[in-house]
Amino acid sequence: MSAAVVLAVLAGALLHAAWNALIRGGHDKALDTGLIHALGLVVALPVVAVTGLPRAEAWPWLVASWVIHVGYYIALAGAYRHGELGLTYPVMRGLAPLLVAGASAPLIGEAIAPQAWAGIAAVCLGVVVVGLSPAAAGHRGKALRYALANAGIIALYTVVDGRGVRASGDALSYVATLFLFDGAPYFALVLWQRRHEAAQVRAYLAGRWKLALLGALASFGSYGIALWAMTRAPVASVAALRETSVLFAALIGTLWLKERFGAQRALGTLLVVAGVVALRLA
Repeated sequence: MSAAVVLAVLAGALLHAAWNALIRGGHDKALDTGLIHALGLVVALPVVAVTGLPRAEAWPWLVASWVIHVGYYIALAGAYRHGELGLTYPVMRGLAPLLVAGASAPLIGEAIAPQAWAGIAAVCLGVVVVGLSPAAAGHRGKALRYALANAGIIALYTVVDGRGVRASGDALSYVATLFLFDGAPYFALVLWQRRHEAAQVRAYLAGRWKLALLGALASFGSYGIALWAMTRAPVASVAALRETSVLFAALIGTLWLKERFGAQRALGTLLVVAGVVALRLA
């Protein structure tokens, strides 16, 4: 994996941690999740106007990804409703790359070298160690159930989009088209569930839309970088490297959300760093 790809994916990891922290820091996780991704339409429209739509071969993957992402947002909001960013985020992101790595050979046709396996395993173990720190508070059992379910969902859409972006021929066109409709179904579902609280919902959205737009920009940039990287490096390696976002999430959770860090999270951080080095050298 080239240095340029590594640095780009690390920048995307920071963006990913940032928009997740916006959701975790809000009072209504479901509305924040829906609003951020519904505003992806605003970000994506001008990009699609410039790049055009992806090739026809990419559309089955896009449709599958749209469906999978509805489940992702439901599980994401549930995880953040019941647990800290420092618990749920690492578990969701840490297990997914191992699942992607296991599926890479049969579904993507990519064999993974032993050193890359070592790097992926170190990153995954590190983020799970961070996430399972006893410092985490909240409804731990419920939060972990949502997080574990979402790990599987993340692995599924990663494989789907890895195939889709390669079929599209243009990573920017693919991710922009994905964001056109990606968040709308979940946002509509949340609004329907809150239809008897219309005044409160409008007031909350009015106070959060500016931050949510920043979150939408961060989400678009993060996933766009990841999909671009998947056209230049193995999908499983990119998926694992992207999960260094847990380091940024731990830092944001500690400094902004006032979550505790602790020795166990420090150990997990060291494992993640070791995994990144192994992936860079693989």
